[in-house]
Amino acid sequence: MKYFASLSLVCLLACLPYAALAEKADRDKPMNIEADNLVHDDLQQISVFSGRAVLTKGTLVLRGSRIEVKEDPDGYQFGVVFADGNKRAFYRQKREALQEFMEGEAMRIEYDGREDRVTLIDQAEVRRYRGATLGDQMNGKRIVYNNLTDIFSIDGQPAADGKNDTKTANGRVRATLVPRNTNNPSSDKK
Repeated sequence: MKYFASLSLVCLLACLPYAALAEKADRDKPMNIEADNLVHDDLQQISVFSGRAVLTKGTLVLRGSRIEVKEDPDGYQFGVVFADGNKRAFYRQKREALQEFMEGEAMRIEYDGREDRVTLIDQAEVRRYRGATLGDQMNGKRIVYNNLTDIFSIDGQPAADGKNDTKTANGRVRATLVPRNTNNPSSDKK
C-alpha cells in the first residue's frame, strides 16, 4: 500500500503542467562555500567545511553545520550537507524560467552535480514557492529531486530500526498540492 501511495504521488507530480527544472545556468556557475573551518585534501579532491557552512552555486543555496565537497576527474562537484544538531540542513534553488523556488530541509542533504540531483534524507520536507506564496509542500523520510528528468521521488518508509520520525506522519508520505492560479502572474513563464 505504501509503495502504491508513493508511486501515485510520483505520477501525479510528473503530470504537473510546468517542468520542475532548476535554473540551467547554475550548472556552469562556480561553487562558493563559507564556513568557520576548512580541511582540504588536494590529492583526494575533497574539502570539509565545518561551522555554519553555506554553499552557493548560482541560485542553489545549501546550509548546514558541515559540508563535504568532492570533485570527480571530469570536474563534476558533489556535496553532502549535515544538519546542525536538531536544526535541519537547508536547500533552495530557483526553477528554470519561472518566478518559483524549490526549498527543502532534512537532517542530511546530498547534491550530485553530474546527475543534477538533490536528495533530502531523514525528516525531509520540500516546498515550492510561487513568488513569495507557498504552493506545494511534501514530507517524507527520503525525497529525491532530479532536475534533469523532472521527477520527485518520495519514500515514507520507516527507518530500518522500525522507528518512524514525526515529520513523516508514522512513515507515510504527505503532500499538499496547491492548484495553480491562472490569474497569478508569478506562476506564469517568463
